[in-house]
Amino acid sequence: MPSSSDIAEISASSLEYVRVTVSAVASGSAINPTADTVTMAFMTSGTPASGDLKTASWETDATTEPDTYYARCLVGTGGAVTLAAGVVYTVWVKVTDNPEVVLRRAGRLRVI
Repeated sequence: MPSSSDIAEISASSLEYVRVTVSAVASGSAINPTADTVTMAFMTSGTPASGDLKTASWETDATTEPDTYYARCLVGTGGAVTLAAGVVYTVWVKVTDNPEVVLRRAGRLRVI
């Protein structure tokens, strides 16, 4: 996803992962969040409720230093969620750890 001031675009005909970079720090050091549960929501307005959150998974780019971690959700027919063409969605990511449960707005996505 681009920065929050930009809007990413995907085709309504696509079946593809929407990726969001996730970083976590503990005691000043980057940590690997991939043991945590991750979900994502695609909202036209408001903050997501539990039914809005869709199954997501982790992707790790080990070619960077430190590693880059992405939350990803398969979007499109046959994916976790199908989005309507002509709509701009706010993308949210929820990471469930212990004791923290973090819900963050990650950017916007236009479906064309």
